[in-house]
Amino acid sequence: MKLLVFGKTGQVARELQRLAPDAVSLGRDEADLMNPAACAAAIAGSDAAAVINAAAWTAVDKAETEETSATTVNGDAPTAMARAAAAKGLPFLHISTDYVFDGTGDQPFTPDHPTGPLGAYGRSKLAGEQGVRAAGGNHLILRTSWVVSAHGANFVKTMLRLGAERDSLRVVADQIGGPTPASAIAEALLAGAEAMVAGARGGTHHFSGQPDTSWAEFARAIMAEAGLSCRIEDIPTAEYPTPAKRPLNSRLDCSAFTAAFGIPRPDWRKGLSAIVKELRP
Repeated sequence: MKLLVFGKTGQVARELQRLAPDAVSLGRDEADLMNPAACAAAIAGSDAAAVINAAAWTAVDKAETEETSATTVNGDAPTAMARAAAAKGLPFLHISTDYVFDGTGDQPFTPDHPTGPLGAYGRSKLAGEQGVRAAGGNHLILRTSWVVSAHGANFVKTMLRLGAERDSLRVVADQIGGPTPASAIAEALLAGAEAMVAGARGGTHHFSGQPDTSWAEFARAIMAEAGLSCRIEDIPTAEYPTPAKRPLNSRLDCSAFTAAFGIPRPDWRKGLSAIVKELRP
C-alpha cells in the first residue's frame, strides 16, 4: 500500500516513518501547511493509495496570539488536503484532539458529543474537522490526547529532564485524560488506512491510552519508570496558569473505534516503558 504522509519531524510522523519506511513523507520544505494549495497539489500529483495528515500546529499557548496562522495550518490545510483526496477517491486520515471539547464533567466524551473548544488551538482543530467532513470523501478523523514519545517536546521528556534536576515538582492533578504513545497512534492510522483502502468507511473516532489518569499521577509513573527520586506534589490547575485554558476532562470514549477497526485502547504504561528505555538505555 502506497502512502503519502504529511509531516516528518512530529511525534506521530516520526513513528509512521519507523513503521512504514516506504511511505512518502513530506516535510515543511516539501509541503508547507501554511500553503494549503501546495498541500493539495502534492496529493493531486501523487500515486498513493491513501493520505495521512500527521502534521499540525501543536503550540497550544502560542495559538492564542497567532490564531490566524494556527487556523491555516490546522483548518485550511487539512480541508484542502481532504478535498484533493476526495477528488481522487483516496482515503484521507487526519489527527484531531480532545481540545475540541469543553472539558466539563467527568465522563468520557463520545465522538458525537457536542464540541465547544476553550481556546484558539481547539477552534483551529475543530475547523479542520469540519473541513475534512465537508470535503465529502472517505475520511478518518482520529481524536487523541496527551501524545508522548521519545521525540519532540512532550510531557514525558519534560518530566525526565526536570526529575533529574530537582527534588520535587508541582504537577496539576485535576486534569484527567489518557496519555497516548505516538507509536500506538501511528499503528492505528496505518491499520485504518489499510482497512479503508480495502473498502472500510472511516468517520470521526476517538483513540487514547488507558487507564485514564491525572498529569500528577502520570508524572509519578514516569519518575518510577526512570528510577528517579523526584517527588510529585499535586496542585490544582488554578495554581498553574497558562495563556490557553486547558480542559479538565480529557477522557475519550474509544469504544466505537475498537468496534469499527478492532483496535483496542493502548496501555500507556507499556508505551511509557518503551519510551523511557529508548531515552535512557
